[in-house]
Amino acid sequence: MKKSKAERQKELVKMIEKTPFVTDDQLASMFGVSIQTIRLDRLELGIPELRERIKSVAKSKWKETVKALPIEDVIGEIIDLELGRRAISILAIGKEHVFSKNRIARGHHLFAQANSLAVAVINDAFALTSKSTVKFTRPVLEGERVVAKAHVEELGERNLTMVEVESFVDSELVFKGQFHMYHSSERREDSDEVGN
Repeated sequence: MKKSKAERQKELVKMIEKTPFVTDDQLASMFGVSIQTIRLDRLELGIPELRERIKSVAKSKWKETVKALPIEDVIGEIIDLELGRRAISILAIGKEHVFSKNRIARGHHLFAQANSLAVAVINDAFALTSKSTVKFTRPVLEGERVVAKAHVEELGERNLTMVEVESFVDSELVFKGQFHMYHSSERREDSDEVGN
């Protein structure tokens, strides 16, 4: 049985509050309506599109947390961050990211998303990439959303930390990179123990 417009919009508000990164496409499937109907519902309710919701959460939640670079310099939108441990960002591939001939994303955008996430996750005001090894596992197309996941691995070397980044479209791996990050302080736990 189809819900009335008022019922659908009430549930839509709850759904977006609960999962702010849900797409219009996913919402349309959940409610059994067209994407256009969901867009019109959002417009009437004053709910911004996904990209704006992600930006809003990222700016309010992580603006003061990211130490190594301004949040605006991270390529993609950070949706999860635990300094010194892990981070996740999303990059929606638009017209500006692809080759005009074949609509395939330029590799430097995927690299920039992963590299800036590796910098952002370092718990230090001064972090630079000293070395990286990357692999592109499949082309990314215009309209796809790339979710990059960074995990910090200790290298055992002073002032160097390795960050592994894997990027996915849906559940398919599209990029993998290892970033050796130079930073000014010793391991995070050491600086926490001396009260810095």
